[in-house]
This record gives sequence, C-alpha cells and structure tokens, in this order.
Amino acid sequence: MEDKKEKLTSTNINWYPGHMAKTRREIEQDLKLIDVVIELLDARIPLSSRNPEIKKITNNKKKIIILNKSDMADEEMTKKWVAALSKEAKVLVTDANTGKGIDKVSKAIDEIMKDEVEKQRARGIKNKTIRVMILGIPNVGKSSFINRISKKSALVVGNRPGVTRQKQWIRIGNNQELLDTPGVLWPKFESNEVALNLAFTGSIKDDLLEIVDIAYEFLKLNFEKHKEKFVNRYNLTPDELNEAENDSNKFYAIMKLIGRKRGALLKGNEVDDEKTARLILDDFRSTKLGRITLEEPK
Repeated sequence: MEDKKEKLTSTNINWYPGHMAKTRREIEQDLKLIDVVIELLDARIPLSSRNPEIKKITNNKKKIIILNKSDMADEEMTKKWVAALSKEAKVLVTDANTGKGIDKVSKAIDEIMKDEVEKQRARGIKNKTIRVMILGIPNVGKSSFINRISKKSALVVGNRPGVTRQKQWIRIGNNQELLDTPGVLWPKFESNEVALNLAFTGSIKDDLLEIVDIAYEFLKLNFEKHKEKFVNRYNLTPDELNEAENDSNKFYAIMKLIGRKRGALLKGNEVDDEKTARLILDDFRSTKLGRITLEEPK
C-alpha cells in the first residue's frame, strides 16, 4: 500500500497516434478550398483543447471559435473565456447535445463573409457557396455539433476519442457547405497540465492510461477548488473529511473515502481503487459533480 501511495504523486502522459501527422497534411490541402474555419473547443478546457498547430495552418483564414459542451462548464468562467478569445476571433457558445447556440453559427458565418460575398456580387458572381471547415481535437463534440447544424444525422456519433472519420461535405444552409475533418492532436503536449486536462475529460482514451493515477491527479488539482461539490455528491461528513485530510497522502485518502462511501469494495472490505477512479471521472464527465471548468483565462 505504501508503494501505491508513493506512486500516486504525479503522472506523465505522452500520446501521439501516428495518423495525426497524415491528418494535418490533409487539412493543409483542404484549406485551399475553404472560406471560413470553425475551431471547436471544449468549454471546460478551452486552452487544453486547442491544437497549437491549428492557429499556424489557418492563420490567413477567417475564423470562428466555438466553446462547445457549455452546459458542462461553469457559466461565469465561460463568459471570461469568451471575453479572452474574442480578441482573436468571433466567439460563440454552444451545447451540441441540447442544441443551445447552434442557430447562431450560420448567421455568424454569413456575417464574417459579408464583405467577401458583396465583392463577388460586384464581379457578377451570385449565390456564392461559402465553404466551411470545422476543426477540433477528439471528444470536443464535433459529430454531435455537425448533426445539429445540418439538422440531420449527417455523421455517426462515436464515443471513442481518436477515431477518424471519412471526409465529407455537408450542406448547412442555402449557401453554406461544411467540410468535416478528423480530430487532430499535437505531436507532444505543451505541458503535463494540458495532457491531464485532456485525460480528465476523456479526450485521451482511458484504456491508454493508468486510470487510478488520472483520478488521483483530478482530485489533487480540483478537490480544494470545488470541495462543496465533492462533499455534496459523496455525502462526506466533516469528521470523515477531517480524518482523510490529515492523512500523509490526503488525496489518496479522500479517494479511498469516496470509494468506501459508494460501496466500491473488494473482498475483505478493501476499497477497489480502479472502480473508485472510474466512478469519480464518470461523475465529472457526466456533470454529476456539477458544472466544472478546469482552466481560467491567463
């Protein structure tokens, strides 16, 4: 048990599927056909869910940034992110699962292309088709977003992050077509914090990681900030919490406490660490812990 406690102090993640480099090359080719780029981010982790390469390869394109999964994020923090990101592009807030904010996207595309369309009309080109590319890393809700904006099940929604799909054009308005592209991750993470945030939200598949380590890091980084949410969700009493917080490795002790409270036990009444870890992460990802944003604008 002591070995386990010593191990749960930090975790390093390094994940780069080989198909990602090929995807970037394809995107660079497809950009030649594109008028507007939509960059889809996870509202809970706007910084960590940004691929640094996207800014480089789309630098000369008109852009709209969308904070998706907003119903899972803290509302006040989302407002701060909108203000911060608005300095570089038009920013919209959506939730593809409920359809919130989706109706504003086509209008924003028309608005951002208004001058260009008028120039085309002056040259005698009417009814120009505006071609849009949507970019986003795995698990930011791209398939659900596209299905909503196209008002039909244009794509099969997958729940396995990192799985690519075939390229396709989708009509989203009378004069707008959307090119879907696979999600993209970068060759190496800028920091361990970014990698952990992606792991917490499920953007990196759980079966590639040590799930107990990830849940431990989630508690270590978020328990104090959102203590009331954890206390309410797991019915932690002051005495129980006080005892766990006085342990030499308090976050592992809190993890054990949560497992015991939720009945995640092995034979001999020992806490099942893996089952407890999955329970904690699932509660965060399903908002059973409440709406939590993991990052603040810097």
